[in-house]
Amino acid sequence: MPTINSEEPENLLGADCWEEGDVWVLNDSYIGGTHLNDCTVYAPIFVDGSLKGFAVSRAHWVDMGSKDPGGSMDSTNIYQDGLRFPPVRLVHKGSEVPDMMRLMSLNVRFPYETLGDMRAQVACARMGAKRLAELYSRYNDAEITEARNEIFRQTEELERERIAAIPDGEYHAEGWLDNDGVNLDVPLKVGVRVVVDGDTMLIDLTDSADQTEGPVNCGRAQAVSAARVGYKLIVSPDVSLNGGSFAPLSVDVRDGSLLAAQDPAACQYYYSSLGMLIDLVVKALAPVIPQQIAAASYGDSMIVQFTGTDPRTQQPFVTLEATVGGWGAWEGDDGETALINNVNGSLRDLPVEVVETLYPVRVREYRIRPDSGGRGQWRGGNGVIREYEMLGELELSLWWERSVTPAWGAEGGEAGAAPIVEINPGTADAVTLLKANALRVKAGDIIRCQSGGGGGFGDPAKRAPESIKNDLADGMITTW
Repeated sequence: MPTINSEEPENLLGADCWEEGDVWVLNDSYIGGTHLNDCTVYAPIFVDGSLKGFAVSRAHWVDMGSKDPGGSMDSTNIYQDGLRFPPVRLVHKGSEVPDMMRLMSLNVRFPYETLGDMRAQVACARMGAKRLAELYSRYNDAEITEARNEIFRQTEELERERIAAIPDGEYHAEGWLDNDGVNLDVPLKVGVRVVVDGDTMLIDLTDSADQTEGPVNCGRAQAVSAARVGYKLIVSPDVSLNGGSFAPLSVDVRDGSLLAAQDPAACQYYYSSLGMLIDLVVKALAPVIPQQIAAASYGDSMIVQFTGTDPRTQQPFVTLEATVGGWGAWEGDDGETALINNVNGSLRDLPVEVVETLYPVRVREYRIRPDSGGRGQWRGGNGVIREYEMLGELELSLWWERSVTPAWGAEGGEAGAAPIVEINPGTADAVTLLKANALRVKAGDIIRCQSGGGGGFGDPAKRAPESIKNDLADGMITTW
């Protein structure tokens, strides 16, 4: 009968499992991960043999062995999404675990890049451990604990002050996702109820759609996190974020909903419902604190993914681009134009030269999409137009959202324009679509993508004539 290695801790999980020099990984969507590409690498930090904390980073790995390279837009269960890690060690007592390295190398399409990302995160964890140890070399345990507790206490006090300034009451908002990527004619509800009671707040997400067949589901932890983002945006954006920030906030999520999906629900495009949720928290509170809110943003990552074999090098590749768009206006200023979507600030708007150098596509056009921002006393930000020409036979995947519920306006402002994606526009075989998975495209095909604009704020009739004149001159609008 095989026995556990004597060097392994007796309890593989729980408070006794941590050992100095270990580094762990987790990507399970249901217990703290997002989609399986996003891997959380973390390490316990010991100082003089005592556990003092953890160093944690999360990064998107380019491929996790999903049924399609890079990730699938039409997966129907978590197993199609790729390789799924429970909490498991990558490094044990300072040395890589060889079995884990072999397992990952064998199950992903780009092992060199994947293991490189993993090792960068391991280095990050080690640096975090080093920096915390340096702090303990300057101050003793009691001093650090007292300082931490006081920072948390002050932050909680500030948060409660911000909530108490909002009128007590129950506030509601709802929106609809286009679909789940599989059932394309079935919009999905995201419902938000906000209850303010003195210096506490409840965000109730239970009135949202059930988990669904396509990959738009997410785990409970992500829904709670998104609710907290919405809260911070509107209630206390100027208060530093730490362990006291969410003490007065509670979040209710219903198990079995698309915001607290259960195994084996697909979760590859978990973010769409969360982006909607964040905007809806703001919308719910808009009637009572209009000076603190903004109109809705274009709302999603708007993914364009090409995969295949580069005809120039005969090497396989995958490229996943997020597309920038328009953000909502607020009292006093227009929304931002051509900005990455909320909470995805680590994504990059790839320069045309980089795209054309690395991948077999040509960017024929890239410019601001005029008139896409919602009209208002303050105008919503504009989206962009980005047009690609295929230089070889490739596979195209798309995940674009917010056509059923475009970016709404506030205080009388108008909604922004919905997104549009066309294949070979203006031809007899033109196709308009927002979601696709591994769609075969050939050399010469054109993909024209137009991202949505942000909502406007205030009555459009009150917009300053000088602002309209400047917008016309700058090409931001063609008419008013």
